[in-house]
Amino acid sequence: MIDETDRKILALLQEDARLSNAEIARRVGMASSAIHERIRKLEERGVITGYHARIDAGNLGYGLLAYIFVKTTDGCWCHDTASRLSALDEVLSVHSITGEDCYLVKVRSRDTGSLNAMLRDKFSSIDSIISTKTTIVLETTKDTLNLPLDIEEQVSA
Repeated sequence: MIDETDRKILALLQEDARLSNAEIARRVGMASSAIHERIRKLEERGVITGYHARIDAGNLGYGLLAYIFVKTTDGCWCHDTASRLSALDEVLSVHSITGEDCYLVKVRSRDTGSLNAMLRDKFSSIDSIISTKTTIVLETTKDTLNLPLDIEEQVSA
């Protein structure tokens, strides 16, 4: 069970995973050792699954973001296609979806030429894929991994 204190800790870690236990303790109003124990338990229970750096894709030359709707012969319940898509370096996420298509795939590439090569060489090598529809992102207004945690009061900064 996640209580209000755990939610506050999670909110702080979502904003800055590099915060020290002492700083989290100060903001939550608890002892650092208690914070350490709560974080350890959240990790053990799989609530916290890792700590990651957010990297600006454009700064590394991957300025093109696209979403690709994929229709397959094996439907969206066959894990082989999803696994093969997931194995591609340019693929950021693979979602099994409802509707006409089977998967929604989020990809990053350097430019439209690289995207075309990926579709032509990599996607087409997966025999079960029968069609794709690609949408290129022109501008991103919001992109977050932070979950709403329903914290009634703001955690003081």
